[in-house]
Amino acid sequence: MNNTKNFCVILAGGKGRRLWPCSRSEYPKQFIDFFGTGKTQLQQTFERMSKIIAQDHIYIITNEVYASFVREQLPCLASKQILAEPIQRNSAPSIAWATHRIEFDCPDANIVIVPSDQMIFDEETFKKDICEGLDFVQQRETILTMGVKPTRPEPGYGYIQIGEYSNIDAIYGVKSFTEKPDRDFAQMFVDSGEWYWNTGMFLGTVNAIKKCLFQELPMVFRVFDKNSDLHTIEAEEVFVKEKFSSFPNISMDYVVLEKSDDVYVKKCSFGWGDLGTWHGVYEAEKQDEGDNVIIDSDVIFEKSHNNIIKLPKGRLAVINGLDGYIVAEHDNVLFICKKEDSSALVRKYVNEVQLKKGDAFV
Repeated sequence: MNNTKNFCVILAGGKGRRLWPCSRSEYPKQFIDFFGTGKTQLQQTFERMSKIIAQDHIYIITNEVYASFVREQLPCLASKQILAEPIQRNSAPSIAWATHRIEFDCPDANIVIVPSDQMIFDEETFKKDICEGLDFVQQRETILTMGVKPTRPEPGYGYIQIGEYSNIDAIYGVKSFTEKPDRDFAQMFVDSGEWYWNTGMFLGTVNAIKKCLFQELPMVFRVFDKNSDLHTIEAEEVFVKEKFSSFPNISMDYVVLEKSDDVYVKKCSFGWGDLGTWHGVYEAEKQDEGDNVIIDSDVIFEKSHNNIIKLPKGRLAVINGLDGYIVAEHDNVLFICKKEDSSALVRKYVNEVQLKKGDAFV
């Protein structure tokens, strides 16, 4: 494969509310050194992808409110590598914009799209899977997603059903997709062995991505195509600022996995953790002898198990008799919640707090 044709898009525009209260709208999780490692999630993702894709071929999608964070944390980026949305939209319109910009430089590019809030345990296997995936999409002129075997019946994730074998590597057609099933269905999916978690990573050629997105976003591409004379980044950004609010608010997952007939999934075993949820962080991090996870915090446990704790510096927690809870404190909020199904509960409480107490607490 010609590596000069490979590009990457990192999604870093979300508000990060699933890790509330430690991730806030003004400073979301992708820009925080959440684990006390000295690097933010965005920096770790960029570093990981730069071992596979040339740094000047890596683009960051974010919101204009967060663009300064991207520039601070990744000073090596040229201005054209940062796409700052003028208004919050789901991932599909942003990826359409990034595809249009990459196409301008390389019309036959292969693109890998990755979220900024994931942990990869085996980076060599990850690199191998990504490279094999890029070869596959280039040969087939198609879209590929990366699937991982579920370890629990998690209602907060999307599930991909494996279809017909492609006869290449561990790549299969996508038979069906279910987003955020209830716990009983999630358990059925895990037990069947036919369903894999959707990691939110997509690989495709420029043409395949455009063809797929055009089905649900025809207006977006017509608008871009009619204005193909936007020969400078500045002109394109002025144009996007004017038009972006009219673009539909839909996700790449929905467009690719629910609406497209020509999409594949690769069974991956690189070890994956969704660092966007408390339960995902719990599974990704090392647990002590009581199966507790302590994130950069000072904690004394007694007769406590299966908890995840994150506290501010200078705080000490002494915890007795607690089982299966999140205890997280940041700024003006202390959050204590059952860990099971916490993704839905966090969403509920964030909405409730915002409504009753205002934006200062979210």
